[in-house]
Amino acid sequence: MFKMILFVLCIALLVGVGVGGLHLYRVSERNKKEMAPYKNLSITYDNQLGRTLVIYYSLTGHTEEIAKEIAQQTQGDLFRIETQEPIRRFPWFYLTLKKQLLTQDYPEIQGNVPDLSQYDTIFVGSPVWWYTISTPVRSFLKQVDFKGRSVVPFSTQGSNYGTFFDDFNNMAQNAHVHSGESFNNLGSAYDSAVRNKVIHWLNQIKK
Repeated sequence: MFKMILFVLCIALLVGVGVGGLHLYRVSERNKKEMAPYKNLSITYDNQLGRTLVIYYSLTGHTEEIAKEIAQQTQGDLFRIETQEPIRRFPWFYLTLKKQLLTQDYPEIQGNVPDLSQYDTIFVGSPVWWYTISTPVRSFLKQVDFKGRSVVPFSTQGSNYGTFFDDFNNMAQNAHVHSGESFNNLGSAYDSAVRNKVIHWLNQIKK
């Protein structure tokens, strides 16, 4: 009986590894295809978005990289969302996030929000957690009234942004929301292509 249980567990493990490997392969191929048009280009930012603020939350650094690139291109200001209690990736991390999303009991935000009335265009970036907006950014959106300002969302994720942009449209209070952009988490080999993708997107935004 024990041998049979062990055999079944081994089979399940092998299937899991195989499925996981296939998923990673498919994601890798999709990334190559998506980023190919931005490879070996030299794109220059030539839009006029007025005074710009880039608001973001970043846990692993991917969202921060995109936020800094946007700020650099637009000569914008940066505001990083910080939580009162630091969020750490412990073993039950995703279960905690799921509970926060279900109960809408989001982490408290640290510090004061900038005076948004000073800005013409406001970018808001977040990692995708459980196929939606991260809970720190949800907490931020709950307490902010954009008062008709132009707001542009962006996401970073492993492969699927889920309902991120629909949820953002629903949560951004009194915002004139423009089309956002999603960025998969990629290695340094894609740095140049990612930069080109950011600039191409920025140039398409209309005030």
